[in-house]
Amino acid sequence: MLKIGLTGGIGSGKTTVSDLFSQLDNNENKVAIIDTDIIARQIVEVGKPAYKKIIKIFGKEILNKDASINRKVLRNIIFNDLNLKQQLEDIIHPEIQLQVNSELAQLNTQYCIIVIPLLFETKSDYALDRILLVDCDIDTQIKRTTQRDQVPAEDVERIIKLQSSQDYRLKHADDIIQNNNDLEQLKQQVRNLHAFYLKLANLNSG
Repeated sequence: MLKIGLTGGIGSGKTTVSDLFSQLDNNENKVAIIDTDIIARQIVEVGKPAYKKIIKIFGKEILNKDASINRKVLRNIIFNDLNLKQQLEDIIHPEIQLQVNSELAQLNTQYCIIVIPLLFETKSDYALDRILLVDCDIDTQIKRTTQRDQVPAEDVERIIKLQSSQDYRLKHADDIIQNNNDLEQLKQQVRNLHAFYLKLANLNSG
């Protein structure tokens, strides 16, 4: 099975793109989507091993009233402390990778898209066949994220600076989708890549 890592900067439209790919499946078992953002939320649920490790490091001050982790508070803490950021990643990313590998082992599709927002920033090894980058201009990233997350533009700019540069991502991607607010053009790019990935998957299995 062909494994495609889908990545991109904050606000680039990774979820929109992965949703479009999932809609092309048509119940024919051609493409599966594994989203590491969803897995990241699941592994830090109350009582999970990663949850307990995070509380041990960051304390109960990061908890909501229902004992769940306040992701916004946690995010603000690690923005100001690179050492704590690394400790958090050391807890979360191995757990995510274990879950991804478990889900991959259960699939029987022609190809799988693994959504990995921080693919270039982390050391995880997913044995990917190709990297698909969702790209857009920085002004669009800022506008989308401020509207979606209800945060100041300055906070989004800080996140962008912490992530790999646009030039780096473009240089290291195998395939690129441009997502600057033209939905029909976006859908066409997804359809084209879907056909390309199916062709590659058939070549690999032949």
